[in-house]
This record gives sequence, C-alpha cells and structure tokens, in this order.
Amino acid sequence: MKASAFFTKEQQAQILVSVKEAEKATSGEIRVHIETKCSGEVLDRAAWIFKKLAMHNTAERNGVLFYLAVSDKKFALIGDAGINAKVPAGFWDETKELLQKNFREGKFTEGLSEGILLAGKQLKTHFPYSKDDVNELSDEISFDKIKGE
Repeated sequence: MKASAFFTKEQQAQILVSVKEAEKATSGEIRVHIETKCSGEVLDRAAWIFKKLAMHNTAERNGVLFYLAVSDKKFALIGDAGINAKVPAGFWDETKELLQKNFREGKFTEGLSEGILLAGKQLKTHFPYSKDDVNELSDEISFDKIKGE
C-alpha cells in the first residue's frame, strides 16, 4: 500500500489535530513522515528524514519526528538534542511501546495520536509555550520522497 493512502483523509486530519494539540502548549515541534518502504535501517532512515525536513533547525533543538514505513511495518521516533537532553530515561522506550501496542492491534491512527500527545506533554514540561512562540516547522504529514532525494 502506498504511504499516502495508508491513512484516510479523516485519519490524517485526526493525526494533524493531535500534532496541533500537542504543540499548543509548547515551543516544541512535532512532525510525522510516512513512507511506503524504508530503505536501510529504520533509525538511520528516520535520522536522514529528520535532517531533510530541517528539524534540527529549531531554535531550541526540540523537534520530534514520528517516522513510519507502512509496507515494511517499521517505525522510529527521533528527538533532537534539546529534547533528548531533558526527557527522563526510558521516555522514548515508553512511547515506542505505546505505539507498538496500538500498531499490533491495527490502531495506527490512535497509536500515532497517543504517541504525539505523550511527546507533547514532555515538550510542554521542558519547553513551555511562550506568547512570542512561532511555529517553526510545518505540522502537515509528509509522505515518501522529499526534496533532495
């Protein structure tokens, strides 16, 4: 199945609502990237996508990427240096387990939404929203090929 067709328009909208909700209380940035296939190791691919989406260019280095390769049934979470330095030990593992549990049950939209909101809580704790905050990165889900590939 092609990445852009994996989630219905309604499911994509629900994921986007979760991103906006999670970012509402933080200066942190959350992106979702979905590919049909993962070329290579999933963490390496997610790190490459993180860079291509310029997620490392946020002022506080507090971007979080949720990466899925739907045909290969692989996913990864990548947090930038700022957020990684602040989250408690085991946080990313907890979030990964939450996603895995939902994904095993076929609840991809729910799993992503819950994971995004959980990441948002950590971002809010360590990078609270300020009145002059600017949305530094697009909230839109990106699919398959991106610029420079």
